[in-house]
Amino acid sequence: MLCHFSLLVVFGLFVSGCDGGCSEVDSMTEAVAGEDFLLGCISCKKREEVSAQATVDWHFRPLGEEEEFRHIFHYDHPTADILDEDFSNRLEWRGTMNPDIQIGAIYIHNVTFNDTGTYRCTINRMLLLPQYNEHVTVEKDVELSVVAVANRELTSVISEIMMFVLIVVLQLWLIVVLVYCYKKISEEHEAREARKALKAQAKLLESKDNCDGVQLE
Repeated sequence: MLCHFSLLVVFGLFVSGCDGGCSEVDSMTEAVAGEDFLLGCISCKKREEVSAQATVDWHFRPLGEEEEFRHIFHYDHPTADILDEDFSNRLEWRGTMNPDIQIGAIYIHNVTFNDTGTYRCTINRMLLLPQYNEHVTVEKDVELSVVAVANRELTSVISEIMMFVLIVVLQLWLIVVLVYCYKKISEEHEAREARKALKAQAKLLESKDNCDGVQLE
């Protein structure tokens, strides 16, 4: 049953393209003033089979300022909170839509030149292990520059490379899951056949014992 569910998940991710297998691709770093921009932040679990819960925080430090990072966004599924007035109504969660967060991306609407600076993504993850829970913190910085006109050619090339990487990762993941599920189903089939054989043998022996008892009488 679990194997069948995994196959459905894999195929669904493969079709969707963007939300596929976890791959730690760096965020884009050049935004265009007046447009929207996706701040990427991906932290993959080393062991996919381990359940986890996570929260994500984004901080911002403007370019050329030595002040401490300002806390601008917090996500604790399913609640997203914008914590800085300069980003009011301009930030949108675009990450994992369940508590086991691996993608902590946010969308900045209507980018301005004042948005230039360093963005820090912090993923606080609690790994739910059988014997104990393990806390892991991952931090990723994004140096964002805002320009008046985008370098369309460079953006196109990078987008194509990212898409190619995601497709390759999805295909490899699909192959691994198919092989695993095939082995799992094969083992379960062999186990069922072995149990059937043992039951048949037990019934045969029981029948033989009954027949021997009748002859003795």
